[in-house]
Amino acid sequence: MLGYCWVLLSSVFFCIQNVVVRVLFSAHPLLGFGVVGGYLAPTLQNSFLLLLLRMVLAVPLMAMVSGVLYPQTWQAIAQLHRPHQRRALLHAIAGGILMFLYLALLYVAIGLIATGVALTLFFTFPVFTALFSWGLLGQRPSPYRWGIMALVLVGSGLTVPQAQFSLADGNLWGVLLGVGSGVAYALYTVNAQKSFDHIHPVPFTGLSFTITLGLSVVAVVAWPRSPEALDWGPIWIGSLLSGIVTFAGHLLYNSGIRVIGATAASMIGSANPALTVVLAWATIQEVLTAIQVLGVAIVTGSVASLSCEHKS
Repeated sequence: MLGYCWVLLSSVFFCIQNVVVRVLFSAHPLLGFGVVGGYLAPTLQNSFLLLLLRMVLAVPLMAMVSGVLYPQTWQAIAQLHRPHQRRALLHAIAGGILMFLYLALLYVAIGLIATGVALTLFFTFPVFTALFSWGLLGQRPSPYRWGIMALVLVGSGLTVPQAQFSLADGNLWGVLLGVGSGVAYALYTVNAQKSFDHIHPVPFTGLSFTITLGLSVVAVVAWPRSPEALDWGPIWIGSLLSGIVTFAGHLLYNSGIRVIGATAASMIGSANPALTVVLAWATIQEVLTAIQVLGVAIVTGSVASLSCEHKS
């Protein structure tokens, strides 16, 4: 049950991250403090910039607390050059590349199509996780879990405002990149589960963050922004908050994977669109329709039934 709690809490952190990105890209009323947000245009270059700023803050935070969370962190990292640790090293490198890939694809998708559509496409990842776990780890989902997964995806789809399903203002690339980010995240979770046979989640997550930071620097240099004045104060505050919840969310999620497996963790994580809608309603006053409330109820009931299966 502890693993389920970790993954559920990580979902809350990921939802906060989604709302922060939404506010940075577009203006919203925030908790009675007036209208805030819209500090960056949702473009490819700005997506990479936000990713870089997030990792610039998350990596030092991870370095400061990793020794407290797992005292052997630095010893485990130092041993990765040894021949018998080569598999752990390869898993850690793959984790960093896949983390960067799924975040970059998701951010670019958000820049091309509506945020709600991009997030819904990304949160198809439990289906891909189940397929990859079946093919690569031999963990075939039960019919019961396939049914829960279908209900969660239906409920998540209902939480997206119907008007956002129009792609008139986006393009096919945004859809493909949104789905691609889900595929990359599914591979990340399966790789993480396999890697925990060889390396603890704390050094694995730290290495993934560090590699993502390096690739973010390359992306920002390769696709430079056009010179324009930015309100750096709110952008840094948003990036700091995003960095903190990214660090906490990934650490909890990876710890949960180690306990309950990638497929079960991804099924709980697929509740994120519904949780994001509820959080957006509570913080930035986005109105919930009856269909969205129904979607939230379906997702909540489905995830609860998954934990009941675990108890039985």
